[in-house]
Amino acid sequence: MVNKEGLEIKQTVEEDETWWESVLADESRHAAGDVPTEEPEPPIEEKETLDWDKAQLLYKQDAVVHLLVTGHNRGGVLVEGESLKGFVPFSHLLKLQESVPPDQRVEMLATYDGEMLDLKVIECVPEDGRIVFSERAAQAGAGRRRELFSTLERGKRVVGDVTNITEFGVFVDLGGVEGLVHISELSWGRVGHPREIVQVGTKLEVQILDISPERCRVALSVKRLFDNPWKTAVERYQPDQIVSARVSAQVPFGFFARLEDGIEGLVHSSEIPVEKRGLNIGDEVQLCVLHVDPKKQRMGLSMKF
Repeated sequence: MVNKEGLEIKQTVEEDETWWESVLADESRHAAGDVPTEEPEPPIEEKETLDWDKAQLLYKQDAVVHLLVTGHNRGGVLVEGESLKGFVPFSHLLKLQESVPPDQRVEMLATYDGEMLDLKVIECVPEDGRIVFSERAAQAGAGRRRELFSTLERGKRVVGDVTNITEFGVFVDLGGVEGLVHISELSWGRVGHPREIVQVGTKLEVQILDISPERCRVALSVKRLFDNPWKTAVERYQPDQIVSARVSAQVPFGFFARLEDGIEGLVHSSEIPVEKRGLNIGDEVQLCVLHVDPKKQRMGLSMKF
């Protein structure tokens, strides 16, 4: 992108070269509860029975293949057939939605055992002995991924359908490829859980942050559709100013209060008079600004004034 908006996106990504890696690590950690979301690497002799040429051709052609579910773990299901064997992460399964509590996930995954699934190869790494499949991607039909990736550009605004919500972010179907809006990219303000921002089945406008066709990954953002309110926060809020806010979250050391979209401040317990404790989320309060730190996106507030 040569426009100003595209350049700003590029600079933001370059400032943190490990952003995308941290997103994927976060996804794996939450998805599997500290166990790998991918199938354990098979023994060398088992690797040799896999048709890697076929797997790579299926990936390049964006073809749909029919495989049997042979087992599961906390991160997803194992599939095999037609000289292929691999793993389907839970977030790429159609039946496993955000509404399934984590403690019921393994039970839900067990219902896949013995099923035949229509899948697409979304990752094929012979040197690591890894093939990753997706049931969601197969819904778009053969060839759609290649067509769609040719139209995607960093910085571009697109509209997609929210297909799944997890603790670490939101999956959005862009018409044949699913992108991820990490929880940190949902709002300039603090987000307790992505479901506070979006719901499954709704349309969502997003901006493309990064594209990785070779891994079928698209990083998306909602908050970058809007100006960062913290950039001008010092123009609107100064120390000793009295402001109106609503309690947005309670924590052991106090509570957070939202002054406007994207701007929240912390009221430490030491700044809450005894007679004013016991507030509920949503309560409107009058507060005094103690300090504003736009760079760290933090604000200190007090009920003592």
